Formats: sequence, C-alpha cells, structure tokens
Amino acid sequence: MEELQTKPKENKMGTMPVGKLLFTMALPIIISMIIQALYNIVDSMYVSEINEGALTAVSLVFPIQNLMIAIATGTGVGINALLSRFLGEKKFEDASNVAHHGIFLGIISSLVVSVLMFTLAPHFIRIQTTDPAIYAGGVIYMRICCGLNFGVFMQITLERLLTATGKTLCTMTSQGIGAIINIIMDPLLIFGIGPFPEMGIAGAAAATVFGQCVAACIALTLNLRLNKEIHINMRKFRPNLPLIGEIYKIAIPSIVMVSIGSVMTFGMNMILIRYLESSTAAAVFGVYFKINSIIFMPIFGLNNAMVPIIAYNYGAKHRLRIRQTVRLAATFAVCLMLIGIGLFWIVPDKLLGIFHASKKMLAIGVPALRTISISFIFAGYCIVIGSVMQALGRAFYSMINSLTRQLILLLPSAFILAVFFGLDGVWWSYDIAEIGSLILTTIFYRIVRRELIDPLPD
Repeated sequence: MEELQTKPKENKMGTMPVGKLLFTMALPIIISMIIQALYNIVDSMYVSEINEGALTAVSLVFPIQNLMIAIATGTGVGINALLSRFLGEKKFEDASNVAHHGIFLGIISSLVVSVLMFTLAPHFIRIQTTDPAIYAGGVIYMRICCGLNFGVFMQITLERLLTATGKTLCTMTSQGIGAIINIIMDPLLIFGIGPFPEMGIAGAAAATVFGQCVAACIALTLNLRLNKEIHINMRKFRPNLPLIGEIYKIAIPSIVMVSIGSVMTFGMNMILIRYLESSTAAAVFGVYFKINSIIFMPIFGLNNAMVPIIAYNYGAKHRLRIRQTVRLAATFAVCLMLIGIGLFWIVPDKLLGIFHASKKMLAIGVPALRTISISFIFAGYCIVIGSVMQALGRAFYSMINSLTRQLILLLPSAFILAVFFGLDGVWWSYDIAEIGSLILTTIFYRIVRRELIDPLPD
C-alpha cells in the first residue's frame, strides 16, 4: 500500500483527451514564440532605421545565428524526446539523468561555439561582402550575438526540460519575458536613449544577449521549483557516454537539418550579392525570414508541444493517441499556412514597409514574397511530419528530406533560375524544393507508420 502511495501519478500526456492536451500544451509555446518572432521583427525594424547597410549586415550573420541555434535546439530535441519516452515508460531516474546530461551538453556546446564565433567572424563576413560598412557591422554583430551565447544555450536546454514534462506555460513565461526585455532594450542601446550609450548595431546584439540570459535564469528557477518529475542536481554528475550517444542519435539529424538551412541561406546570399550583385536583394531575403517567422513560429511551437506527446505515447504504446495527435497537428499547420499565403499576397508592401523599405527594395520584395509564399501550401504538413519522425527516433528520414530540399533542390535551382531568368526567377526555387519535400515526406512517413505506429495496440 505504501508503494502505491509513493508511485508518481500518470502524466497528463497519457491520459488527457488528445485535442485538449495538444492545444493546452501548444498554446503557451505558440504565444511565446510569436512574441519571439515579434522581437526578431522589431530588432530588424530598429536596425533598418540606422541604414539599409546595417540591415544587410544583420542578414549576413543570420546563417551563423541559425547554425548556433541549430546546435542548441537539435540537442534539445534529443533531450526532449528521450526524456519524454522514459517518463512514458515510468523510468523516472533515467529521465532525471537525461536532464543532467542535457545541461552538461549545453555548457560544453556553448564554450566550443563561443571560441569559433570570435575567431571566424571576420572571415565569414568578408567572404560575403566587400562593402566596408557592411563588413564592420557584420563582424561586430556576429561576435556579440553569437560569441556571447551562454544565455541562449542554457535558455533552450532548460526550456526543453519544461516542455518534456508538459509544463509549456513555464516555457511561455521564460521565452516571453526574455523577448519582451529584448524589445525594450533594443531602442535604448541602439540609439542611446536616457542613460544608455548609443551603440548602433552592437546595441541590437547586446540587447539580444541580455534578454537570453534573463530567460535562462527564469527557466532554471522554474525547473528547480516546479518541475517535480525530474530532479536537477549536478553536484554528483558524471558523464555517461552511452547516454550521450542516445541523445545525439536523435539530436544530430535535427542539428544537421537546421544547419542545412544555414548553408542554404549562405548560398542564397552568395547568389544574390556575388552573382547578381544586389545587396538590396540580400536585405529582402533577410527580411523575408523575419516576416515568415510570424507564420512559422506557431508551427514550431506546435511541434515543440507535439514531440513529447508523441514520444510519451510511443513509450506507453498508445497507437490511437499518436495518430490523433499527428492528424490534429498537421491540420492546424496547413490552415496556418493558408493564412500566411493570404497575408503575403494581399499586403506584401505593408509587410516590407515595416523595415523602412526603399522603392528599390519594394520593387524586388513584393514579387519575392508572393512567389515564395506559394511554397507554404506544402511546408506546414512537411514540418509537422518531420517532427513526428524525430519524436519516434527516425530523425534520419527528416535529415535526408531536409538535405534534399535545401541543398539538392533549392540552391541548384536558384542558381540555374538566376542564370536564365535573373532575380525574379530565383524565388521560384522555393516552390520547386517544397514540392520535392512533399513527395519525400509522404514516402518516409508511410514507412514509419508501417514499422512503428501501426504495430502498437489501440
């Protein structure tokens, strides 16, 4: 009888109705990620007030920012999926051990990336531009925003621990407060308002770092006080190489997938600046990523909630709950993408106007946004299904799909279209790549369903 009283109760991910579970877990993350997306837009909006060159400099650093976050979020996916699976199997000590290893890996990754960012920043920016002002701004922004990265690594790691146990309201709190602090600090540090010095583009980077550090502190506090299903105590921690291998078995494909996006963005910047000789087009390309985050961030938030649900119920062998979760998430993602297409077609000039777009920037940007947005029709479904495969331990399929979409289809088609049709042709490469991704996603998901989901009991 005493054993029954001390046994932890069933997690809500195995008992709550799927629709309610998914949206109650996803809503706080979606809200926090929308706030994060708004921060990214506000950040670039203030930078664009300096001049278009400053906006271009920030855009050139984006691939490295994306690479850094790829390492943090990819490791977080491995931690999240493995921890949730252990909870579903009622292996609570193993779940806590995963949390300890996640924190350890976050610290080590941060140190390694910091050294690389400070060392390689001048070389990375010089490859992309010969403009002295853009070069100087890019190096400063990259060294501050990417070199001082401890806050973002700890924030993402600690928030994944909260998400893995279903405490997404806590994740919303840490992300939201961090993003709001960024938004407040941006104009103060960029333009030197009140007692703050005028730092220009360096101020934008400093505001980002400060917000990330605050968010990490909040996430740590919430884990220690509220996350009772795992017990964080690093004093007796010893690295376990087999467990690290299990984490990275799931994490590495996710890291590679997001990193491929960095390679693609770098390649597109080279096509736009070096081949087509248009720094304005590169600025438009950077602005596109800021704007589309309003549409895509909610889907990523949905995925962050969906992954632990899928992983938990796979560990608990609940086939119907997995299939219901996938169906609801995919439907929501497609509906959101349709809204995004409408915005990009109806008010593209208004969206670009947020960034003080010149007439030249509008002439390039309006057709670019409309053309690229056609690919949204397929993107929502592909993103959700890719995350399902990661949650089930088949992230390799998602990695192959991402590699094919961005490096085998998108970049080569962008270059070929640039040669034959100029700048306007480049943007159609997104639509070509997304159609190929849809085909591969469908094939891979059928294999995963047949091998992993369908054999489970109802």
